[in-house]
Amino acid sequence: MSSTVRKLIQKKFKIRGYTLKIDALDQILSFTNRFLGAEDEALDLLLDHLQSQSLRSSILDKEPVSRAITALLEADDAVDEDFIANGAVSSSTSAIRVIDAFLIPKFRYDPIKKQFHEHTGGLHIHGDASAKAALYKDRFLLLYQRVLRDSHFSKPAFHTEMSHYGSCEIAPIQSLVGQMGRRWVMGVISQLEDGHFYLEDLTASVITCGFPPLEERDKSLKSLAQHDFFGGGTLTKEETLRLAELEKRSLNDMFVILSDIWVDSEEAMGKLETVLDGFESQEVVPSLFVFMGNFCSHPCNLSFHSFSSLRSQFGKLGQMIGAHQRLKEHSRFMFIPGPEDAGPSTALPRCPLPKYLTEELQKHIPNAIFASNPCRVKFYTQEIVFFRHDLLYRMRRSCLMPPSTEETDDPFEHLVATITHQSHLCPLPLIVQPIIWNYDHCLHLYPSPHTIVLGDKSEQKAFKYTGITCFNPGSFSNDSTFVAYRPCTQEVELSAL
Repeated sequence: MSSTVRKLIQKKFKIRGYTLKIDALDQILSFTNRFLGAEDEALDLLLDHLQSQSLRSSILDKEPVSRAITALLEADDAVDEDFIANGAVSSSTSAIRVIDAFLIPKFRYDPIKKQFHEHTGGLHIHGDASAKAALYKDRFLLLYQRVLRDSHFSKPAFHTEMSHYGSCEIAPIQSLVGQMGRRWVMGVISQLEDGHFYLEDLTASVITCGFPPLEERDKSLKSLAQHDFFGGGTLTKEETLRLAELEKRSLNDMFVILSDIWVDSEEAMGKLETVLDGFESQEVVPSLFVFMGNFCSHPCNLSFHSFSSLRSQFGKLGQMIGAHQRLKEHSRFMFIPGPEDAGPSTALPRCPLPKYLTEELQKHIPNAIFASNPCRVKFYTQEIVFFRHDLLYRMRRSCLMPPSTEETDDPFEHLVATITHQSHLCPLPLIVQPIIWNYDHCLHLYPSPHTIVLGDKSEQKAFKYTGITCFNPGSFSNDSTFVAYRPCTQEVELSAL
């Protein structure tokens, strides 16, 4: 790791016109080690500071580098103290920022200018016909611009071949008419007629299909020109470094995630109280409890007539949490609706639980968070996506071809690979899972987040794929499983009573 960072340091200083002596290089390496995961920003900040000074030579030894580093660290410590004194980061819970799905900014890709631009103005819940067409076009262009940056699919320089297939440059489907030989195309799988599936792009369609390659998070971020796709706000280099440093000090922070909390089941509530008792007695209590639906053992549909009873059961849940004084004071509680919970529709994204049901609970837990489904959480520099849906079952039912078992035969691992490669939480036909047309961007996974939590009634699982931590906490009311997650180290502890 240090050799890689050394090369990065030398490269960045050479670009700015500096030559480093050995003692200066060691000093800078020690400085960057304080900011693991944010070395780029730390070096840029150091170089900016050095260029603002009047240096006698472009050959740097230890002395000017030490002065610059000392000045930066003193300024950082002063800001930290001010930050904490003002209550901005008085505890780990204040570092948690929840982003509602309906407040996530929407970006569209312009294939002519080859850049993203943010949508301005309001977004109607009930979109017109053009919104449905734009949904698929936006999904396609999001992946298309990503694929074009992949070395295997970019235009070869000097007509050199990228592989034994020849050039892998993506061609429009329409260009295949009258052409001979092998061509690479990209499109959306669509069913234009019963029993026949096609691969369709913005020009035409063909009868074949493939899979888009995944792009690393850092590469995506560099191409986005500081656009805030996640919704947590853009940060300066100084703020990123400061948050990275604060995150390093928060190794004890833990999120406890439980799915299927049936408030109408005495057995489930008894098990939940046992879990709360256990964490109440710990030396350091969890920063965040995430309770994911379904919150009732029966679907809250038109045939459900017990909303007043459900309201009082939420109140009892609030009483139970409030009885654990340390958790009430030092932990946050977030509630995410499930696919069968009360709400205006089953279309995604789903709005938070109705206020009528949660009022009694909020009397006992005033700082409770009622989030949308899906929702996003920013914890210092970590980006985490929560999604409660029985996705594995639906994806397997809608599967066109059985997944290859060459690398793995685990269905959950195939699910994680699918949604990350597609950069979408629910890449299903709208007739299988309705999505609000104007808010499809709320389900995008681009750039890739650090962690994806997929609440599902299927078996508890955890899988790290291309640097992304994904896990399913299991169904707590059915099999007593849940997850304790440490965001700073991305450590997943599969737990059960």
